[in-house]
Amino acid sequence: MIPSNNDKAHDRRAFLGKTSTLALGALGGLLGVGSAQAEDKTGLARVLERGRLSVGIYNDLPPFHVKGQGIEIELAKALAGTLGVEVSLLPFPADDNMNDDLRNMVWKGHYLGYGPADVMLHVPVDRPLMQDNPKVSIFGPYWRERVVVARDLSRLPELDSLEPLRQVRSAVPGLSLAGWLMIGADDGALREKLITKINDGVVAAQMLQRGEVAAAAGLRSEIESVLRGDPRFAIAPIPMPRAPKDGWAVGMAVKKEATDLAEALQAGLNTLAEKGELKAMFARANLVWQRV
Repeated sequence: MIPSNNDKAHDRRAFLGKTSTLALGALGGLLGVGSAQAEDKTGLARVLERGRLSVGIYNDLPPFHVKGQGIEIELAKALAGTLGVEVSLLPFPADDNMNDDLRNMVWKGHYLGYGPADVMLHVPVDRPLMQDNPKVSIFGPYWRERVVVARDLSRLPELDSLEPLRQVRSAVPGLSLAGWLMIGADDGALREKLITKINDGVVAAQMLQRGEVAAAAGLRSEIESVLRGDPRFAIAPIPMPRAPKDGWAVGMAVKKEATDLAEALQAGLNTLAEKGELKAMFARANLVWQRV
């Protein structure tokens, strides 16, 4: 299951104007740019002419974006740099589901007047999502997300099933895929032991770090950004069959017709990977980046 982003998601801006055609013969010269020309401009041409790439980015999505900092803030700036333009960040709050976010931030714009962006980050690269959204192109995976559980090895040396969690306190954000899985596991057998009124897996991991709970569940990026490298804790996929075994890839989206922009952004992403810059961005958030 791909989180359609009840966990996190977002919105975007207005539409582009048109110019009139002025074909003037003057001293043998032609002046003016026609509306047909303007309308025929590709997504990449518009970005280059404007000198700015607008990037839709989720609010409150640690470690990818928190208060103007995070992996995707760096990634947005770096992608714009590969195109030779400035970046214009368009942070937005998650809507009810990913389909809404793609409508608001990629192909239409929000009814409140913001969006769409040239490109939206943190989009699941998922075939059913692509089929449900024919007006967008989803591509460029740069991270593989998973649902994981971290545990205090001194209190939970083994965790081959959820059974040991019935005896200890665990933290998991209730409004998330991890929360949905944990709350519903074994017909609700863990509910009395779960602390769920928290915003995200980063908070859950911090509670585990402080010794307030014996285990913490959330997204791999959230949990590892806090606990990776600390020998007191082990991090592993959540041991239940309903959890997505291989997780899901996270990439970006543009309007379906913006083929050249998608190609340019994919080329830019490849360059960042080859130069080690993508790896360095994730390392600064205590994550190990690998090709998706």
